[in-house]
Amino acid sequence: MKTFSATPADIDKKWILIDAEGVVLGRLASIVATRLRGKHKASFTPHMDMGDNVIVINADKVQMTGKKRTDKVHYWHTGYPGGIKSRTAEQILEGAHPERLVMQAVKRMLPGNRLSRKQMTNLRVYAGAEHPHEAQNPDVLDVKSMNKKNTRS
Repeated sequence: MKTFSATPADIDKKWILIDAEGVVLGRLASIVATRLRGKHKASFTPHMDMGDNVIVINADKVQMTGKKRTDKVHYWHTGYPGGIKSRTAEQILEGAHPERLVMQAVKRMLPGNRLSRKQMTNLRVYAGAEHPHEAQNPDVLDVKSMNKKNTRS
């Protein structure tokens, strides 16, 4: 019995649609990161891009537990001296690009290497309910019904 190692010919990518409305951000990001890496497949190979293409809609309606919406602060640096900037999660969600909160949460759940940067290109996040990927016939993944803790009551 030999260990199976996938080749590019063995990879079967699917399209998955996830509705983020009312779903807790961390749990959503964990599920999306698993799907992007392909760890949900029996033929998972760590050094290959086995994951599916994931579409997340309604990213502006994602939920957070506790006081994270007002207290969680996201920092970045402009590159200039004294250029540290910050925004709360609430400011990001109410701003022009609320999908960046979901993108960053998923990115931080993937390993920091070249392969994960390639896998992040398979993620599409949209703030509203519309998306331009109807031609791919994505399968709907109902994250809310997977676990009762996935939604905030």
